[in-house]
Amino acid sequence: MADTLDPANLHAVFKAYDVRGTVPDQIDEQLAHATGRAFAQVVGAATVVVGYDMRPSSPGMAGAFAAGASEAGADVVMIGLASTDQLYFASGHLGHPGAMFTASHNPAQYNGIKMCRAFATPVGMETGLAEIRDLVASPRPVVGPTGSISEHDVLEAYAAHLLSLAPVVGRRLKVVADAGNGMAGHTAPAVFGRLGDQVDLVPLYFDLDGSFPNHEANPIEPANLVDLQARVVAEGADIGLAFDGDADRCFIVDERGEAVSPSTLTALIASRELAKEPGATVIHNLITSRSVPEIVLELGGKPVRTRVGHSYIKATMAETGAIFGGEHSGHFYFRDFWRADSGMLAALHTLAALAETERPLSELLAQFDRYVLSGEINSEVADQAGVTAEIEAAYAAQDGVTTDRLDGLTVSHVDWSFNVRPSNTEPLLRLNAEGRDEETMVRTRDAVLAQIRSDR
Repeated sequence: MADTLDPANLHAVFKAYDVRGTVPDQIDEQLAHATGRAFAQVVGAATVVVGYDMRPSSPGMAGAFAAGASEAGADVVMIGLASTDQLYFASGHLGHPGAMFTASHNPAQYNGIKMCRAFATPVGMETGLAEIRDLVASPRPVVGPTGSISEHDVLEAYAAHLLSLAPVVGRRLKVVADAGNGMAGHTAPAVFGRLGDQVDLVPLYFDLDGSFPNHEANPIEPANLVDLQARVVAEGADIGLAFDGDADRCFIVDERGEAVSPSTLTALIASRELAKEPGATVIHNLITSRSVPEIVLELGGKPVRTRVGHSYIKATMAETGAIFGGEHSGHFYFRDFWRADSGMLAALHTLAALAETERPLSELLAQFDRYVLSGEINSEVADQAGVTAEIEAAYAAQDGVTTDRLDGLTVSHVDWSFNVRPSNTEPLLRLNAEGRDEETMVRTRDAVLAQIRSDR
C-alpha cells in the first residue's frame, strides 16, 4: 500500500470541493480513517452521518472513516448504500454533518469523499477542506471518549420527502431510467415504487456494479446516452432519465430519443418553482443558456448569475434566499432540499410537469428551448490568459457587444454569446457558445475556436 499520507499526495487528492483519486495508490482505508478523524475534529459535531456508493472499495473506506470519526469522539450514523443526494437528505433531515464515499461519474478505479456540515452545507477548500487536509497531514491529539457507530436506514424517508416536494399527479407515464449501474439503481425503485400505477418504469442497468460494465455513468457524454435513447424509442416511452454514478445529476431524453439540454430543464423547473413562489430568485451559472434568465424575468422572478461550480451556486442561494438553482452540467439545487443538488428531484419535477399535460415532452419543452448551444469545447492552450486577452481585444470594440470577467471571459451580443474559461487543473480553455439559430451559433463558435487555436 502506498503511503497515502504523504503531503504531496494529500495535495493531489484534496480537490476544491472533495477528496478524489485512484484506489489504492492515492486513496485507501488509511487515508479514509485519518480523514474521518480530522473531519470530526474540524466540524466539532457530536454526530456525523456516513454513506457510500456501489464501488468495491467504498464500504471498507466508509467503515474506516467512521472508525476515525468515532475515535475523535463523534457518534457515527451509517446509512449504508446511498446516492449523494440521499446523504444530503440524511444530513438535512437528521441535522448532522455528513460524508459520502463516491467518485461520482469517474471510472471504476477512482473513489472519493464528499463532505458537508449539518443541513448539507458544503465543505470546500475555503470552508474547512484545507483544514481537514492539514490535520490529516499533522494529526492533533484526541481528547475525550470514543463515539458510537450505529446504522440508520433513511431510504424510505428520502423517497417520501422528494415526492412531497414534487408530487406526480395526472396521466400515467412510461419512463425508461438508466442508472448506469450506479446509485439510481438503489434509489429509483424506492421513489418510483411510491408512485404505484402512475409510472410504468422500465429499468436500464439498475444492477449496482462499480465496474460499470455497460457504459460510464457520466450522462453528460453523448455516447453514454445511446442505450437510453434507443430504449425510449423502442418502448414508445414518454421520457428517459439518465443518472450519473452517485445520482446527484440527471439528464433527460424526450419521447423522440433526443437529449434535452440541462438549460432547458433548468428553465422548466424554474417555471414550476416560480409558480409556487412568485417573484422568487433563481440562480443560474454563466454558461447556462440565456433562455433561463429571460424566462425567469418573464415569469416575474429574479435571475441571478454566478460563476461555474456548486460552491458558488450554493453560496449565492444562501445569500439571496433563492428557491432554485441550475447548472448546465446537470446539477439542480433546491432551497427546500437544504440548497443541495438532487438528480432525482429534478427528474420528479419533469415527470410532474409532463403528467399534468397530454402533450409529448418535446412539445412541453419547446417554449423553454430558445437558443442553439455548442456544448463545451476544450482546446489545449499553454498561455490561457494571453489568448483570453486577445479574444477580448478582438470583440470588445465591436458594436452591440458587451464583455465581462465574472468567470473567464463572457462576450454577449443580442444574437449570440460565448464564454471562454480556463481549466483549474489542465492547460485547457473551455468554450461555450450559443446563438439564436444553428447558423449563428456555428459562425460564432468557429470564429472563436479559430482564434483560440491559431498557430498553436
